[in-house]
Formats: sequence, structure tokens, C-alpha cells
Amino acid sequence: MRKSRKILSIIALLSGSAFLFCYEKQDDTEQLEPALTPISQSKPDTSAMTDTRTKKKNFFDYLRPGVEIENARVLKERKRLLDMQTALEQNALDSEQIETAKRLGRLYQLEPTEVTAQWLDKMLHRVDVLPEALVLTQAANESAWGTSRFAKEANNYFGQWCYAKGCGVVPLKRSAGKTHEVAKFDSPQGSIHGYFMNVNRNRAYQKLREIRAGIRAKGQDPSTEAAALAITNGLLRYSERGEAYVKDLQAMIRHNEEFWTQKQ
Repeated sequence: MRKSRKILSIIALLSGSAFLFCYEKQDDTEQLEPALTPISQSKPDTSAMTDTRTKKKNFFDYLRPGVEIENARVLKERKRLLDMQTALEQNALDSEQIETAKRLGRLYQLEPTEVTAQWLDKMLHRVDVLPEALVLTQAANESAWGTSRFAKEANNYFGQWCYAKGCGVVPLKRSAGKTHEVAKFDSPQGSIHGYFMNVNRNRAYQKLREIRAGIRAKGQDPSTEAAALAITNGLLRYSERGEAYVKDLQAMIRHNEEFWTQKQ
């Protein structure tokens, strides 16, 4: 494992969601797979690209490795939970697995008093992959294809807010009396990590996790474009625009299907 410094911020969504959450980056993220390369800090200047397809391809290709890293991390965590499930059924749960359960429970804000079948079921709803098409589409939508001030200055691709003074970038058009800032991340990877943890553990997106679990229960792959289209229906609270926002995401996913590596 590698150590990560703790960051505690109260974050909301730039798109207007009224739901707030605590994002705490714990000291328990998994070691990255050697084959996975972190996102470069050298961002493509999409604002200078006049050809739309070139602009989209550069944007998606830039962020895609970060999505792969997060999904690889999640799959490692999920395997640990599935191994615990098997061990529990065989009455063979060991002390190391119990400690891992507590660590993952803290990370996903569902720390167990006891490792039970019910707790593992709840965790498996939270600890699962997010479709590349969904993550990249939301990043494009929220950051205006990487051209927004917040993407450039704060590595913030998903519209997350914070409320501690100095935690981020102050919006130029912030209303009088408002205190929020747009959260600043050390890297684009940090922004993607924050998005994953937001969607995977926030009660605002419980419906999203239920839709994804239903896809799993049918023996289908939750990483595909079809899964992404279904899962967007759990994002009604991501924006004050609600259903209109979801429909925009679905249209963007369909319109850009040539860029997705998992289509079926």
C-alpha cells in the first residue's frame, strides 16, 4: 500500500446539487498496478483545437487512463469483499480479512461492528466499477471538454465544491453571502478519485448503485455503454436540472459512442 495524505473537505457539485458530502482521502488506497500509467500533468489544450473530433479524442484519451486506474482499484477492493463472502460462508473469516473489512468500511463510510452477510451485500453495492462512458461524459459535461477555468486551475473535472476557506478556487460569479469554493485537486487523478468516491458512497446516488447491482444480478457487464446509459438514471440529484441533465448525459454518451472501448 502507499500512504496518501488526508484531505478533509465538504464538497457539493458545481452543477447545483443540494446534497453535500464529506470527502476524506484515507491512508488506504491500493498500490497502483505497474501496467497502469497515471495521468500526465501536461494537459491537452482542447480550447485551441478547432476540429471537434480531434478535441474529443484528445480529451477522452487524456482522462481514460485515470478511469482505468480507479476501476482497477475498485476491482481489487471488490475481490477482497467477495473473498470475505466466501470465507464467511465457510466460517473461515480470518483476522486479516476482518481488519481489511474495517479499513474498507471506513473508506466507504460503512464501517462494520461485525462482518456479516448483510454488511458485505451493502458494501458490494458500493464497491463496484463505473462505466468509462459515464465518467468521461460527465467530465466533458462538467468541465466543458477541459476548457473550464476550474479544470485548468484546480484539476476539477466534475464540479465538486468545498467549504473550508482556501480549499479551492473562488468562483468569479459567486453570489453575495456565499462561501463555497470550487475544490482544488493536486492532480486530474485526484479529481477522478473524488468523483468515484462521491458516486460510490453518497446516499444521493443510492439509486445509481441499485441500478448497477441489478445489472450485475443479470450477469451483465456494468462497464459497457449500455450500462452507462442505464446508470445515468441514478444521477437525478447530481444537478438541479434533474431529468434534463440525465437526458443530456445519455445523448452525449450515444453521440460519442465511437470513443468508448466497452460498447456492448
